[in-house]
Amino acid sequence: MNKYKILLSGKNNTIIDDFFSQMNDVFYLATTSTRYDDMIHHLEFYKPDIFVYCLKDETRDDLSRVMEHKRRLTREDVVTIIIGSQEDCENFQKVAIYMEDLALVKPISAGTIKEKIIQYMEEVEAEKEEQKLLQEKLAAIKAQQERKHVLVIDDDPIMLKLIKEHLHEQYDVATAISGKIAHKFLETKKTNLILLDYEMPVENGPEVMKKIREKEELADIPIIFLTGITEREKIRQALALKPQGYLLKPIDKEKLLGTIEKFI
Repeated sequence: MNKYKILLSGKNNTIIDDFFSQMNDVFYLATTSTRYDDMIHHLEFYKPDIFVYCLKDETRDDLSRVMEHKRRLTREDVVTIIIGSQEDCENFQKVAIYMEDLALVKPISAGTIKEKIIQYMEEVEAEKEEQKLLQEKLAAIKAQQERKHVLVIDDDPIMLKLIKEHLHEQYDVATAISGKIAHKFLETKKTNLILLDYEMPVENGPEVMKKIREKEELADIPIIFLTGITEREKIRQALALKPQGYLLKPIDKEKLLGTIEKFI
């Protein structure tokens, strides 16, 4: 069971004494005065899970000073509990509107106080865990929806495997070992970017690119050539086809990822 850190304050010393004499086995305990600077100091350095204000004939000014800490307590995600008579609790609620998370009305035993605080904190933790799981689920759904797709066309199976390994953590990747297979893929599926081998048998990269560009629904897909060509004239010929870029083999992973990020 989690041993919660409680910061105690207020004029009811009897209740504060009960915490130290009967509840220090399940809570870490510290006290602070109602002075603003003192309470801020304890909140900053003690970092409590719970702030308990023990009420006894507080004046309106006393309660107004406590109310000054509402924003800080909320920001630090500190649970606020008040303990006192029915009258004291009602007077607190009139001045410090919506400040407390839990009100425990006397007469109430130390054992019951302990049980109710633990029960409330367990409910808070369960709700936080539920919210955390929900946020993680939503983040996963969003990431999946935003995940981009890359089609890699290359006649070398080893190259296809290598590029897929480079990209799979960030992108959904499909591979095609020929232009014919790639065209078939694009008839029914979408992609955000094409990595295209410049030199392939039967139908080379430029020919594959020409056919893709001829289709209106595919014309805007970024195409990056993959090539082992280093001759200046052949590179010029490749660039004349106006691909979005080209990468020299062997493919450098960081350069590959950086180039793709520019276009999708």
